[in-house]
Amino acid sequence: MIYQTIVISAVLVVAYALAQWRKLSIEMSLFLATLAGAVAGAIFRTPPLAEIPRHLVEGSFTYLDVILVFFTATLFITIIQESGGINFAVRQTVVGFARYRFLALFLLMIIVLIPGALTGAGSVSLLVVGTPVALALKGLGVEENKIPAILFILAGLAAAAPPVNIWAMILCAGTAIPYVGFELPLGIPVLLLGTATILILGRQKGKKAELDEFLNKIELVPGMNWWRLLLPFAVFFGLVIAYRLWPFSFPILGLPLEFIIASLAAYLISPVKINLIKVASSTVSKLLPLLSIMVIVGMLQQIMAASGVKGLISYSVLIIPLGLLFCLLPIIIPFSEGILTYGGAAIIGIPLVWYLNSLGYHATIVISALSLLWPLGDGLPPTALIGRLSLIVTGYEGSYWSSIKKAWLPWVMITAVAILMVIFSSKLSFLVIG
Repeated sequence: MIYQTIVISAVLVVAYALAQWRKLSIEMSLFLATLAGAVAGAIFRTPPLAEIPRHLVEGSFTYLDVILVFFTATLFITIIQESGGINFAVRQTVVGFARYRFLALFLLMIIVLIPGALTGAGSVSLLVVGTPVALALKGLGVEENKIPAILFILAGLAAAAPPVNIWAMILCAGTAIPYVGFELPLGIPVLLLGTATILILGRQKGKKAELDEFLNKIELVPGMNWWRLLLPFAVFFGLVIAYRLWPFSFPILGLPLEFIIASLAAYLISPVKINLIKVASSTVSKLLPLLSIMVIVGMLQQIMAASGVKGLISYSVLIIPLGLLFCLLPIIIPFSEGILTYGGAAIIGIPLVWYLNSLGYHATIVISALSLLWPLGDGLPPTALIGRLSLIVTGYEGSYWSSIKKAWLPWVMITAVAILMVIFSSKLSFLVIG
C-alpha cells in the first residue's frame, strides 16, 4: 500500500514540476497535478475511476465559505476605495501627523493592515492602498529601496491578521477545529511585528519637498470626510461584536452577510455615485486567481485524501523528531507557500497541526503561529506574489532582491516569534477567547 501511495505522490510532484517548467500558472499547475494524481490513483483503484468526478466536485466546494468571505470582503474594500475613502485616509493621516513621524508611520501601517485583515489577502492591501501609502512613505522621507520591503512585510502581516485569515481557515476546515478565538493570538503579534517593521525600516527622517510632492499627487473626492469613511467599518465591527455581547438574542449573521451589510452602508453614504454591477464585476476579475486556487486546493486535498497521499504526508510528519521539526519549520512553511501558495496549508499544515495537537500543543496558537510564517513565502520564487506586487505598486525600478533583502531583520523577528508561539503554545492558551 505504501509503495503505490509513493508512486501517486511522485506523479503529483512530477506533474506539478512539468507544468511549472512549461511556465503555466500556479492554478493550472495545481489543477493538472490534481488530475494526474487522480488518474494515477485510479490505476490502483484509490479512488476508482468512476468516482473521480464525484471527488473533484466535492473537493471544489470544500472552501465555499472562504470564497464567499473573500468576495464580500473585497467588495466592501473596493467600494470604500471607489468612494475616495482610501486616498482621504492616507492624505489626512500624513497632513495631520507629519510633525509626529512615528505616529504617522504607525497609522499608515494600520491603513495597510486593514484591507488584508478584512479580506485575508495581502495582495488586496497592496492593490487598494499600496500606491498612496508608498507615496506617503516617500513623502515622510523613507528610503526608496526600503519602501517595497516595508509593504511586503506589512501586506503579509495583513493577510495573517484577524478577522479573516485564509491559512487558518484552511487548517480549521481540514482539522475540524472551529474558526474562533484567533483575534488575540493573531492580532497581538501582527500589531507588534508591524510596529517593529515600520520602526526598523522607516526611521530615516523626511524632507519638506518630498512631502509637498506627495500631497500634490493624492487626489481627494469632494464630500469625503471621516464619518463617511468610518461609519461602514463601525457597521461591520458592530455586527461582529453584537452576537458576542448578546449570544442568545442576536442572530449569527456570518462574515459574508456582515460584509454585504457594511458594503451597502458604504454605498449609500458614498459622496460619489458608484456602479455596483461594475464594482462587483471588477472585484470578481481581480480575485479570480485567488478564488480559483481555493477551488483547486479543495480538489487537490480531496484527491490526496482518497488516494492515501495525505496519510503518507501525515506519517512523514509524525516520524520527524520534534526538535528537528522546529528547526525545519522556518524553511518548510515559507517555501511551501512560495511553491504551492495556499496549497501548502492543506498539504503540509493539516497533518502538522494534527501531530502537534496530539503532543499537547494548543491547536489554535499553533495555527496562529504557522499563519505568521506562510506569508513570508509570498516573497519567495516561483510565485513571490506579494513581493513582486510590492515593487509594482511602489514603482521601484531596482532589482527584486536589492529591495526585498532589506526586510531580513523583520523576517527573522517574525520567524522567531512564530516558532516561540508554537513551542510555548500551551502556556499562551489564555489568549484564546470565544
